Amino acid sequence: MKATKEKRYKTNYASNRTVEVVQDDCIRFLKQQPNESIDLIITDPAYSGMNGHLKLGSGRIVGKYADKGQQNGKWFSEFQDTEENYKEFLAECKRVLKKSTGHLYIMFDSFSLLSLAPLVRQYFDVKNVLVWDKVNVGMGHYYRRQHEFIIFGTNGNKRKLKNQTFPDVWKVKRIHNAKYPTQKPVEVFDIMISASGGDNYTVCDPFLGSGSAAIAAIKAKCNFIGCDVSDKAFATSSSRIKTFISTGEDILQNKSSVRDNIK
Repeated sequence: MKATKEKRYKTNYASNRTVEVVQDDCIRFLKQQPNESIDLIITDPAYSGMNGHLKLGSGRIVGKYADKGQQNGKWFSEFQDTEENYKEFLAECKRVLKKSTGHLYIMFDSFSLLSLAPLVRQYFDVKNVLVWDKVNVGMGHYYRRQHEFIIFGTNGNKRKLKNQTFPDVWKVKRIHNAKYPTQKPVEVFDIMISASGGDNYTVCDPFLGSGSAAIAAIKAKCNFIGCDVSDKAFATSSSRIKTFISTGEDILQNKSSVRDNIK
């Protein structure tokens, strides 16, 4: 899926560290990045698999699908996660990640974990399957969903985690009544960067959404680059980033979602 017109926001902050967000298709965006230019990829693809599998295109998974204005009345464009498409995505992630430092965190729902996660091992050394415990239950069929999975891997290197105190289950409360659909708590990305980040590291999120990964990168004083194909995502994330840099206020999340096991 290609953006109809590329938009770009880029600014320097905190001793010339850079934040850049682009409206573009994720694979095209990655293809434009130089080889081994990224230290850390942290991302949550908008998978099509679960939605297609459950056949809920006219129902409510996130947001209000009945509201028009997005593709097919949906809030955001989905990543068509065929095996061929996903392999191309992973191959580009591997190319842009540095061999010496590259770490990767990719989020999965339960359906995509079964269908796509095994492909990650063809490109990266998978070290852990992490669980984000959202504390409060959400929607679901047969059983209501309370968690998501995160695959953590390296790009063939043996770089250790900077912070090895975190468990493999993260209790971070979901954002209730979020201003942006599928908005992830900043703290989920804080953990990833705290464990795998470093001075002057460049963090990348090719499925930017509301920009939570960018806020976490700014807090950690990292460089950041990200993209999303959606007009709404670009407008929301760029506005959120500008406000956070100028005022320190996060306009989409005004309190911490962290629970006791990772404080």
